[in-house]
Amino acid sequence: MIRRLGHHPQVRSWQRICLGFNKYYPPDYDPEKHKSLNAYRGKHALGDRARKIDQGVLITRFELPFNIWCATCDNHIGMGVRYNAEKKKIGSYYSTPIYSFRCKCHLCSGWFEIQTDPKNTRYVVVSGARQKEEGWDPEENGGFAVHDTESKQGTEDPLAALEKTTAAQDHMNQVQIPRLEALQNLSDHYGSDPYTLSKKARKRFREVKRVEKEKQAEENELKGRYGLPEELKLTRNSKETEEQDREEWRKARRELEERENAKRQRLETPSRHSIRPLLSSLRTASGSRSLSSQPSAAELLRARIQVNSGHRKLPGSK
Repeated sequence: MIRRLGHHPQVRSWQRICLGFNKYYPPDYDPEKHKSLNAYRGKHALGDRARKIDQGVLITRFELPFNIWCATCDNHIGMGVRYNAEKKKIGSYYSTPIYSFRCKCHLCSGWFEIQTDPKNTRYVVVSGARQKEEGWDPEENGGFAVHDTESKQGTEDPLAALEKTTAAQDHMNQVQIPRLEALQNLSDHYGSDPYTLSKKARKRFREVKRVEKEKQAEENELKGRYGLPEELKLTRNSKETEEQDREEWRKARRELEERENAKRQRLETPSRHSIRPLLSSLRTASGSRSLSSQPSAAELLRARIQVNSGHRKLPGSK
């Protein structure tokens, strides 16, 4: 369609250029005469928002900066309610314009007007409503006055002013000036030979970078040897951690030795109830010694072997 219209003999050259912008240009439209489509149709670029632009009024979206009471219906309107307000410039405070916002209440269709106050950096209700009093004095609550434009008039004690000035002068001479001189001397020291200082700093940075590079290569080699993931972070042992690891190893070794010794004693030292009947039976069979006499080493060894192996049942057992 664009190609067919572009080559049509009744379509002008400027119309061929504008056909790709998805806009309709009537045949009697002349860009030199009308300048724009809005001027051709007799409309403003802002549309219905500029219906009162000839009066200096622009329809804009306005949000209530505080809680108000409507003077027409005496209803409460909360802060943050939005209206289509008639915005108009009514004056200036030095170079800052003062704007008026005229809104229609959504509850009773009554009009109220709010203006800006650049002098006190706030909004004020002019007519049709009243602001809800929500007084909060920051000075009474440990803060500072926010909108304190009026200078406090009062008589100042000359002696108090003199003491304040003297204290400030002493603080400057005793604290501020020595501090500034120390900073100036330090700056002169480091700025006397910047090339040498820069050379030392670059040398130190190169050494630190070399050490870090060696550590990284060592960690990569260790990860590759044991198949560890690359994102795993390895920590290096210090003297404190090495000593702590040695102490933990010694403690674990002592515990292991104690467990092995206890197990060996349980296996090598049979109970008195199991060895004594066996010795009595052996002595009765051999008839060599009495039960009260001390057994020989061979008899003890033989009895332990038979009890541990379990090949011979004790007398009286079933």
